[in-house]
Amino acid sequence: MGSNGLLGMCDRPLYNEPVITIGRVGACGEIHRTTGPAWISDNALVVQGGENCDQTFLYYVLKSTDFSAIIGGTTQPLITQTAVKALPMLLPPLAEQKSIAAVLGALDDKIELNRRMNATLEAMARALFQSWFVDFDPVRAKLDGRPPAALDPATAALFPDSFQDSSLGPIPKGWEVRSLDKTAHYLNGLALQKYPPGDGPTLPVIKIAQLRKGDSTGADRCNTELPPNYIVQDGDVLFSWSGSLEVELWCGGPGALNQHLFKVTSPEFPKWFYYLWTLYHLDEFRLIAADKATTMGHIQRGHLTAANVLIPPLQLLDAMTRTMAPLIDQLIANRIQSRTLATLRDTLLPKLLSGELSVKDATLINDFD
Repeated sequence: MGSNGLLGMCDRPLYNEPVITIGRVGACGEIHRTTGPAWISDNALVVQGGENCDQTFLYYVLKSTDFSAIIGGTTQPLITQTAVKALPMLLPPLAEQKSIAAVLGALDDKIELNRRMNATLEAMARALFQSWFVDFDPVRAKLDGRPPAALDPATAALFPDSFQDSSLGPIPKGWEVRSLDKTAHYLNGLALQKYPPGDGPTLPVIKIAQLRKGDSTGADRCNTELPPNYIVQDGDVLFSWSGSLEVELWCGGPGALNQHLFKVTSPEFPKWFYYLWTLYHLDEFRLIAADKATTMGHIQRGHLTAANVLIPPLQLLDAMTRTMAPLIDQLIANRIQSRTLATLRDTLLPKLLSGELSVKDATLINDFD
């Protein structure tokens, strides 16, 4: 196994073939891989290995490289081409590089498959929600004397065949209008600097940045002596009400709920129901926050009260849950599995490079089907 510097730095802006880039300014050390023709700005370095270096292997090595020691700059973080070129890199024989890349690539392929599956699941859940609660497709079909599409007869029978007047205009007969904050509980997070880490166990602090990227890597830490309600678990619905407004199903592991985030729960309604209703109002909330963006845009609890929810009778809600809950549960399970696979991938690489683990052993471990 040899040790070479990183070779083949290029500065052409247009690349017709897939390339690996390293963030050079600002987002220093961030590694990306293009999938086709791309223009590369001068804020990134393009890395191409020599003839004895497999590009996929190189990508994984760079992903595991700590660039902090070579980050400079006086006004903003900066990595120079010279500093990156000087970094040593363990280089096994080409055949071994390809084998290592294949093991790690299989994990990434499964992660990407999960991502595509989740995009489909999310689209299905949103489409059903739109059909049932916004367009009232099953009610309109029955009103016209047609069987509702894509519903089993038992569920279709639970939808009414007429409308009633309400504060929102015509809604399905027998349904109720309720405010969002009377449908679910929106627990605001804590100022977690009051719970500094000590010598005991700690939790990552879940802030807006963690919510947006979906994990707690690099997060601040706090101690665990906070009320249990403020501990976030996989599958919890989180809603950032200030700054960048987002509604997400958190799947980044246990953490502590920071201020400017709501943890959304309900003892009365299923998760899919209050998740999709909060998501439904998100664009409206973002517009409200944008109007208040002289400092940092946000919404207030009064906006939760003003947001309306339609509630069907319990028997119909239970039937809806039998369709919706599996979609949301599978989405959460896929995200958790992807996090586990990413951790496995990042753990395997140094062990494979050092020889502590063979490719054959890694292949046995990498049995996630």
